[in-house]
Amino acid sequence: MDEYSAREEKVAALLKEKGLKVTTAESCTGGLIAGTLVNVSGISSHFEEGYITYSNEAKERLLGVSHETLEKFGAVSRETAKEMALGARLKAGADISIVSTGVAGPEGGTKEKPVGLVYLGCAFGDEVAVERHVFPGNRWEVRYASTQAALQLLEKVMTEDKR
Repeated sequence: MDEYSAREEKVAALLKEKGLKVTTAESCTGGLIAGTLVNVSGISSHFEEGYITYSNEAKERLLGVSHETLEKFGAVSRETAKEMALGARLKAGADISIVSTGVAGPEGGTKEKPVGLVYLGCAFGDEVAVERHVFPGNRWEVRYASTQAALQLLEKVMTEDKR
C-alpha cells in the first residue's frame, strides 16, 4: 500500500471508528475525492452521496451557496468553500463534509486567482475549516494534489475532534 492509498484507508478507518457519515461536494476535482474514497471496500457504510457542483448555478441549487457570496467573492473563495461545506453536510444529512473549489487550469487563472489556487472546506457539525492552497502542475496534477490535501484535511478534522 502506498502513502496515498494509505491516506484513504486511514480516513475510512476514522469514519468507522467514530461512526460518522461523510459527503463530498466538488468543483475543480470533479468527483475525484469521492472516487478516491470509494477505493476503500466497505466505505458505503459511511459515504452515501456526493455532489459535483461545477457551475455556480449548481452550487446555489444543490448546496445553497448564496448568490451574493458568489457575486461578491467568486466561486473560488474561502467564503464559497465554507458555504459549500455547510450546505453539502446539511443536504446529505451527513456528519462531516469535504469540498473543493478552485482553478485547475490551464485556462481560467488570473493574477488574483492563479491556476492551481484551490480552497478546501471541511464542515463537522457547525464548525468549518477552510484551507487555501496553490498547487503547481498541469490540470491533472492540481486535481490530484487537491484530492490528497482534501483527504488530509478530513483526517485532521476528525483526529482533532474530541467527541
